[in-house]
Amino acid sequence: MKRIITALFLITAVAALIFFGHPWMVTVAAAIIAGLAAWEFRGFTVAGGCPLPIWWTFFAVAAFFLAVFYQPDDTITVVSTVTLILFAVAAFRTSLERVLWETSAGVLMLIYVAYPLTLIPKIFNEENGTALLLFLFLCVWSGDIAALYVGKHFGKHKLAPQLSPNKTWEGTIASLVGSVIAGMSIILLGDWFSLQGSSFTRLHTMEPWWFFVILAIILNAAAQFGDLLESALKRGAGVKDSGTLLPGHGGVLDRIDALLVAAPVFWFIIALRHYFSLGSL
Repeated sequence: MKRIITALFLITAVAALIFFGHPWMVTVAAAIIAGLAAWEFRGFTVAGGCPLPIWWTFFAVAAFFLAVFYQPDDTITVVSTVTLILFAVAAFRTSLERVLWETSAGVLMLIYVAYPLTLIPKIFNEENGTALLLFLFLCVWSGDIAALYVGKHFGKHKLAPQLSPNKTWEGTIASLVGSVIAGMSIILLGDWFSLQGSSFTRLHTMEPWWFFVILAIILNAAAQFGDLLESALKRGAGVKDSGTLLPGHGGVLDRIDALLVAAPVFWFIIALRHYFSLGSL
């Protein structure tokens, strides 16, 4: 029951933010989530014997988001600067055997946790940002839910037992089907509003339905890969969950692990379309 209540609260909060929020609100929300996830990622480094400094963890995430919001062309400068700061601190603060691993963990935190979440406001600011962001979240959420319940009740064939013993091929297939069905529901709903001549056009998209079927499959594959990547981190650190902040779900990082890979893949596809002047989604 706790899991369901938490999920309903999160879904409602995200939907309200997408439909009624302003770009700065989406950016702030993404930054807060990134900060919480970075805190949990730091827990992995503590368990691994190379703890990132607490102050640097939040400072680096905040600097990254400020750069994306105010100076998007200078993000690489920010990443380089905060990394060099961590390198210098590690060199003088820790034993020499830990300098490389602590600095590397900090870089991974920025790339794995902070960067994907900076893409959320960017997707929201696209021409059809509301529909695209809902499509992304629905593909990730529905795939996760389908995999959980089908895998739990019908899963027999292990997918990657060395990384996540509970994941099965049955759950993987259910996840794919769930993502396609849920993702297409928002696309077809937008098309229906458009055919009815409704003034509500925020769910309308430009591409044919079959394009979004392919996109849902790609995003689902990326999301499941992201889930396995976080499992690898947790098993390597010897922890079961990234945290306990979300009742019934574990930590924030446990809830967004799939999104952390799916969002960059989605943004890459959007960027390719812009680069080749193929229009908006």
